[in-house]
Amino acid sequence: MRRDSIFYKLFQQSPDLLFELLTNPPKNGHEYRFDSVAVKEPRFEIDGVFLPPESENPGVVYFCEVQFQKDEQLYDRLFAESLLYFYRNRDRFRDWQTVIIYPSRSVEQKDIYPHRSLVNGNQVHRIYLDELGNIRQLSVGLALMVLTTIDEEQAPEEAKYLLGRSQREQPSSSSRAIIEMITTIMIYRFEQLSRVEVENMLGITLKETRVYREIKEEGRQEGRQEGIQEGRQEGIQEGRQEAIVNIVLRLLTKRFGQLSEEMRFSISSLPLPVLEDLSEALLDFTSLADLQSWLEEV
Repeated sequence: MRRDSIFYKLFQQSPDLLFELLTNPPKNGHEYRFDSVAVKEPRFEIDGVFLPPESENPGVVYFCEVQFQKDEQLYDRLFAESLLYFYRNRDRFRDWQTVIIYPSRSVEQKDIYPHRSLVNGNQVHRIYLDELGNIRQLSVGLALMVLTTIDEEQAPEEAKYLLGRSQREQPSSSSRAIIEMITTIMIYRFEQLSRVEVENMLGITLKETRVYREIKEEGRQEGRQEGIQEGRQEGIQEGRQEAIVNIVLRLLTKRFGQLSEEMRFSISSLPLPVLEDLSEALLDFTSLADLQSWLEEV
């Protein structure tokens, strides 16, 4: 299960969600920007970096690591990456903090002795999702994090609860984003089921999801509206592909600027399963060169 990509999507939507995990969050947490960065010589890639607003200069940079697999060299790599990045950008930052998110203590690196002063200090925050408390007592954002960890028997019931809660408590635009995120999490949790089967399990319909809305909007111009309304699978599949193409192109353009016509054509020509892989892979890209390399490998 690609839990890291789910968490980074959450952080992209709500960067201040990270600070809900901290005892002493920054007062301007809502102004932070979530990003991924690369550090050269040697080359490190840091997936989760929360950059302070430009108005705060120098500010405090927050590094985030989502770790669901055992890695006995995690702290070696994480501190090397983050401190090197801090060193190379010392003029921009006056301090750094690191947040590591674990499903439970059992996944944490056992040998922390070489890093004991950092790990046990006040700059490193280790979060164990199974210790955050009752999922129904948490904020919706934190509850979505915990939803990635609870057992499969309990997950559908808690997902349904969060769906209802988001519709009651959140504005319609936020509620739709949360519905889509819950659906995505459950698709990862139940990989053997189709999206429609997951939606049936949750008691929602395709019309409630972002994907359907994208299909509907694009389908008006392409004459597919009738096919969608009648539930023809072929029309939905075709519309969904075009919708995902548009989403991917918009995300890439927002991150890296205008794409060449050749690159846009290459992306538009990808089959649906590869497009879906690209929609997740692009979260790890730090430049157009990464995108080009990815396209050459598929």
